[in-house]
Amino acid sequence: MTSPGQRSPRQLLPQVEVERFRSTELGYEPSDEVGLVRCLEHGFPTPLARWHCHEEYELHLIVATSGKAFVGDWIGSFEPGHLVLCGPKLPHNWISLDAPPEGVPRRDLVIQFRHGPIFEAGERIPELLEAVRMLERARYGIEFFGMAVCAETHWQRVKNARGLKRFSFFCELLGDLAQCTEYRLLSGMQTQSDGRLETINTVVTRIANDPAKDHRAADIAVELGMNQGRFGRLFRRATGHNFASYVNQARLSKACLLLMQSDQHVNSICYDVGFNNASNFNRQFLRLKGVTPRDFRKQSQLRLK
Repeated sequence: MTSPGQRSPRQLLPQVEVERFRSTELGYEPSDEVGLVRCLEHGFPTPLARWHCHEEYELHLIVATSGKAFVGDWIGSFEPGHLVLCGPKLPHNWISLDAPPEGVPRRDLVIQFRHGPIFEAGERIPELLEAVRMLERARYGIEFFGMAVCAETHWQRVKNARGLKRFSFFCELLGDLAQCTEYRLLSGMQTQSDGRLETINTVVTRIANDPAKDHRAADIAVELGMNQGRFGRLFRRATGHNFASYVNQARLSKACLLLMQSDQHVNSICYDVGFNNASNFNRQFLRLKGVTPRDFRKQSQLRLK
């Protein structure tokens, strides 16, 4: 039973944003003007600053204040110029810690767009493939560096245009982001699997569903009818990690979710996600996240404010 003052696990889950909540009073464009691309501009504080997710991609540029950012299981600092692309269903929130008492009228410049039309077009239009590859990475959340001025210029052009002109400006933005080489992936959570390597998709799904299980590369390779070397190369190509590293990251990502969404004791989480001792769990968590599990839990509560 949840004790007084504690949040229930349900309250800790991200709010799912749906169309009926996208009011023009909050900064959204009128629904009858929205095609593939939606622009949004808002200040802080705002009801829109909450731990949430939605079906669309979201490109998010901070233009004022600094504070804490939450993208999936990643927690970090932000300041003006912070530019992040979140994939569909990846939870996120930005909490300003230095906003004046009266707030700020313009903190966030946002572009949201749907997954299906771009990926379907990518199957027929080769020029879109570089954008599709970037969007596949966005399932982890991508932070871009050195792109703030360019992104704000693109946002303004997209915002002021309609119809085909808006779409052309949006494509220019995607092109610049796809060619940016200064970026990092943020979260250990995946929101979509890589559709190009279906064999590995089933393995990745199995690990994600039960990271605590004793997953062995040799056993899976035999199951798939290939030698371990070939399986390892295919797995690295699909995920960017070797098998053991990926399993370890999946366990830590599950631990992050339990730390964020439950009151379960840290040591209990350690064993539930597949680690054999608390010392190794704490060491691996600190190495990947830069904080201890207990500090991660404390910091994660800020996303709910």
